[in-house]
Amino acid sequence: MIAFRSIIRNSILLAGMLVSFSTTALIAENHWISLTSRLRPVHESLNQKQEPFEITGQFDLPIDGRLQHIELSLSRLGPDAFDLSCTHKDFSLQIQRRKDVTVFALPHHKVRFVGQGTVTTEDHLAPEKLLSRLFSADSKIAQYIPLLNTTPDTWALLLGQFVDIEYQANKQQWLVEDDVVISILGDRSLPVTLKVTGKDWNGSLRFSNGQSVKQTVSEWADFKTVEIDRNELERQLTRGVRRAAAVLAPAARLTNPQQSSRKVEHGELRWVDGQRIAMLSGTPEEIGLAHAKLLREEAIRCLDSVLHTFGTVQTVRTGRWFRFDLDAAYARLSPHIPEDHKRELVALADGLGWDRKLVQSLNVFPELFHCSGFAVFDSATVDGKLYHGRVLDYMTTIGLQDSCVTFIVAPDGKYSFANIGYGGFTGSVSGMNAEGISLGEMGGKGEGMWDGVPMATLMRRALEECRTLDEVKNLWTQSPRTCEYYYVFSDGKTNQSVGVAATPQKIEFILPGADHELLGKGIRDAVVLSAGSRLEKLRERVAEKHGKIDAETAMWLMSRPVAMQSNLHNVLFIPADGVLYVANADHQHPAAERPYVKIDLRALLQEMN
Repeated sequence: MIAFRSIIRNSILLAGMLVSFSTTALIAENHWISLTSRLRPVHESLNQKQEPFEITGQFDLPIDGRLQHIELSLSRLGPDAFDLSCTHKDFSLQIQRRKDVTVFALPHHKVRFVGQGTVTTEDHLAPEKLLSRLFSADSKIAQYIPLLNTTPDTWALLLGQFVDIEYQANKQQWLVEDDVVISILGDRSLPVTLKVTGKDWNGSLRFSNGQSVKQTVSEWADFKTVEIDRNELERQLTRGVRRAAAVLAPAARLTNPQQSSRKVEHGELRWVDGQRIAMLSGTPEEIGLAHAKLLREEAIRCLDSVLHTFGTVQTVRTGRWFRFDLDAAYARLSPHIPEDHKRELVALADGLGWDRKLVQSLNVFPELFHCSGFAVFDSATVDGKLYHGRVLDYMTTIGLQDSCVTFIVAPDGKYSFANIGYGGFTGSVSGMNAEGISLGEMGGKGEGMWDGVPMATLMRRALEECRTLDEVKNLWTQSPRTCEYYYVFSDGKTNQSVGVAATPQKIEFILPGADHELLGKGIRDAVVLSAGSRLEKLRERVAEKHGKIDAETAMWLMSRPVAMQSNLHNVLFIPADGVLYVANADHQHPAAERPYVKIDLRALLQEMN
């Protein structure tokens, strides 16, 4: 199966090809007038002055280290109707939209999702002004959309200032920035074929009048039909592409966000050295509402990343509607979620104006994290202090880094804690409480084993409810568990730490220095968890620096290649001091290559009192 990032990257490449390559080709020095004249029929078709029209394309793109072939076809039939198909040997999709019906078909799985009736959502697929809905201000691509409403001559004048291009008369082609070759077949009317060749890829787009396109929706008689609310179907696809475009071509508002602090009742958002810190307190309802008020944009991006972008790709990959899978998982997990957590989610959903069931389902999303973790103390460290490192390798490809927040939470009647999380998500995958307990997890197998407490809920319960390592162990032992997970639990008060291997059927506690068949020979005063070559490298580093590890060295232990390219966040907990150091990924670098920011949990909690 094609890697997730590759699918998203090339989907956006195909969607944006008409904008980027058409405009680039128009600025050949001393030849742009004749060139724009030849491309005028394309401009008119893109501006919907000629209907129907059809665009077909073939591309050979580098995916997973080798060229792979993708075919694309888009037929615009009118203001309400179009056909789109994309085909690769491992996946395929077709979208047919008419005034009263939208069909999203997956030929590889022989299933079609059908939505009928009137569309009322703002995020819809009607062809008119569709590009403005697919590319938001979060994506750099959006700045080029207005160019489609200008003349090709204007394109040339504007873009000629930024892009180097040379016309090669003997070959009748244009060389862009010395590495992209563009040629045009056709004269002053459709059909026109645009061929583009890069250093390790190539493609062609053919524009025609589309007179042979059928106006009726295909029957797909041998496909399984799944009825979907049409608003949900079109919103899923529109927002999925829009979020993917922002992740792959982020605008400055994502790469350099405005760092404005603000306060609401029971909450404050502040920035510390470029990182968001959300300080929340009170009842579940008060915490949930303050979360919604402070982190609306971050929550929306998290929702779009998970439900719409990842969810659409997961639907194409599996042939199942992703929202249905989420709802089914939540139905099984819900009985094991504490009522106060549910109350917080209801308040969060109401504050955001979202469907409550949707927010509840999204919060059981974390599955199959691929991570690393360690705890070193006593003889392994310079000062005998316990250092607990946590590496989260997960899903930078869907842009969760745009929603990253460190929460400082002081719930009424429970222990206060720090939770390294994401806007709109209330569970925990990395955290430390005010009592010196720190936790990190890594995922294993067992997806679908959901008759127990969600992992992220169990982690948060430990932060809120546990003061000792024994209490944490008892919580895991006595709770019904899901899937397969591995953990490092630490207690800074006692310099104790333990590794954990947990499935629904059994739980194993791995003591410091113990030999283990999966982890290798024990290292004195250390717990080291990872997998494959990353485990080997982490063990090698701990052994090399044994007895010399301080905070700076502990951060180095988590650097690449112990952290993967998908490294979303790294945390170093020093629970005895009530201090943690957090690094978050950006759009260019994994967390391990980003600066760590010191967060003093105790000091922040004192401010909140």
